[in-house]
Amino acid sequence: MTDRVSITVTDGVADVRLTRADKMNALDPAMFAGIAAAIADLRDRRDVRVAVLSGEGRAFCAGLDMASMAGGGSGLKLSERSHGESNLAQHVCTGWRELGMPVIAAIHGVAMGGGFQLLSGADIRIAHPDTRMAIRETYWGLVPDMGGFALWRGLGREDVLRELVYTSREFSGTEALSYGLVTHVDDAPYERAMGIAREIAGRNPHAVRAAKRIFNDLHDMDKAAILRAESAEQIALMGTPNQRESVAANMGRRAPAFVD
Repeated sequence: MTDRVSITVTDGVADVRLTRADKMNALDPAMFAGIAAAIADLRDRRDVRVAVLSGEGRAFCAGLDMASMAGGGSGLKLSERSHGESNLAQHVCTGWRELGMPVIAAIHGVAMGGGFQLLSGADIRIAHPDTRMAIRETYWGLVPDMGGFALWRGLGREDVLRELVYTSREFSGTEALSYGLVTHVDDAPYERAMGIAREIAGRNPHAVRAAKRIFNDLHDMDKAAILRAESAEQIALMGTPNQRESVAANMGRRAPAFVD
């Protein structure tokens, strides 16, 4: 798709890869632009039921490319809300959560700073147990500002997140699992992620998208609003061709044939 991000779609699963392997997929201006372009491409696609986000080479994403950002050359305008509620740096992380389809991050090697915030935007996170992770910004005298605080609501224990942010200490994929920051650890995170993606792709895509909409609004709604949202999404799904196909396929013990 670009020289920073590639997208390949097979059977409803988008294989999205950061392709700056020589720099451990570090975030430079071209990478920010490439990720934003990938999100824009996926936003309106109906042939994609789930996306898997990974990094080529030795790392998922090593965070900001400090050399390319030095001297104010990044072009990032932090006060500019260029993508809805977010600036560009925030959008490359929060944009995955805003996509209609689920996103699974397959994480290996290194996921530091902006790289950790990037994986936080996924719905599901599969990490190699030895992945080196850190919320690194206070090491540089800064705060996480790529949407991390918004994405971490309801994710893991807040006191643990506070400690990780305040100290900027490194932790492993195994530790991240114990903190509730990743979903699974696996020695083959990409293969595990693709397996889960294929399973999701075999469900009614309209039901999966409806469930994601409810999850996305969960922490901003009171109980009454959540109950209304459940009912509204269910009413919209009941009796539709894909919902009927779900029942018929399960009763007939066959693979469903959904219409996206």
